[in-house]
Amino acid sequence: MTGKKDEKSAAAPLQKMKRKKFENELYKLQVELTRLQAWAVDTGARVIVVFEGRDTAGKGGVIARITRRVSPRVFKHVALPKPSDRERTQMYFQRYMAHFPAGGEVVLFDRSWYNRAGVEPVMGFCSDEQHERFMRVVPFWEREIVDSGIILLKYFLDVSQPVQRRRFDARRTDPLKHWKLSPMDTESVRRWWDYTKAYQAMIRGSDTDYAPWFIVPADDKRRARLNLISHMLSQIPYRPLPPELPEMPKVQRRPKGVEAGLPAVHVVPNLYP
Repeated sequence: MTGKKDEKSAAAPLQKMKRKKFENELYKLQVELTRLQAWAVDTGARVIVVFEGRDTAGKGGVIARITRRVSPRVFKHVALPKPSDRERTQMYFQRYMAHFPAGGEVVLFDRSWYNRAGVEPVMGFCSDEQHERFMRVVPFWEREIVDSGIILLKYFLDVSQPVQRRRFDARRTDPLKHWKLSPMDTESVRRWWDYTKAYQAMIRGSDTDYAPWFIVPADDKRRARLNLISHMLSQIPYRPLPPELPEMPKVQRRPKGVEAGLPAVHVVPNLYP
């Protein structure tokens, strides 16, 4: 009897994390992200973080939490649109390399070159030959990235089929989320198993010791965000640096003839008294 009870308790879903606890834990991680930022700038480190995953898994949400308290000049969010006519004639990896980090930069790819292993073959946007060539080449290409001194991290955010459906339904009813809906996105509901097969092959064929895939269970958005950020920080050998904060200067005296305020010619009205 005891074994059955333990088994049931182990299988029970976790309670939803309270927003206050989530925000408190997120704040601690965001402090660490600012320390990572200072270290990257000081050392000239180059970091690439790839975010892949099923539709509605929360890639954009976790990237937004990472970038919220850091400089966009250091943490660069890259979400490329579909390739232009010119880009279609380039080498496949070329458009992505244009966004690779210089010294002191962390580049966050919201979807990446792995489009050729997921979306493109499932939706028929590439040939079988192009897909097979990509899968042959990508491990060697990523080896070159790592050997050049770039820290490369790859995350795949995974959600269950019922949760994905619920999140799509929520996007249909929330006007703030309508922009997240497109025929391309909702097609992932119908093609769930096609995508499952493609992602399985992608991970098997490109999971290496120098550029492994890290799977992030993302049915619970808040825990997924905290777990991913915490793991990402653990994979980068940054160290806290003492902050060099400037002294606050004394305010200069107002010169004669200079009014204290700005000329009130066109003032935005206060609509929220």
